[in-house]
Amino acid sequence: MAQETENKDLIPEVILAGVRALFEHPTRGIYIVAETEGNVVACLMITPQWSGWRNWVFWVVQSVFVQADHRRRGIYRSMYGLVKELAEEEPGVCGFRLYVEQDNDRAQETYRALGMTQSPYRLFEELKSDV
Repeated sequence: MAQETENKDLIPEVILAGVRALFEHPTRGIYIVAETEGNVVACLMITPQWSGWRNWVFWVVQSVFVQADHRRRGIYRSMYGLVKELAEEEPGVCGFRLYVEQDNDRAQETYRALGMTQSPYRLFEELKSDV
């Protein structure tokens, strides 16, 4: 997924540990997957982000991926619909945020079509030296 969407090679052992950590600590987030004929063809992860300005939680949708041969079939639309349904049932959630590569025009088109709007914020980050 990272290779295709961001041209990044990740370390499999680190990824596996990260996935396990989410299952071991469910307050960190959840995974949603889509299956076709018993095979996982799409996934996304939701992590909570506290907003002190609102006194609410945003759900951050990330690690979105749909296998190439299953794209443009409404799979992500269905998954996003499920995210919205779950959020409606979850008190304290005020909305959603989503990180997308700035050059991924097709994904941005999809998110806009679902009613999302680009926020006025830019994301900055700095990794610790040992990461």
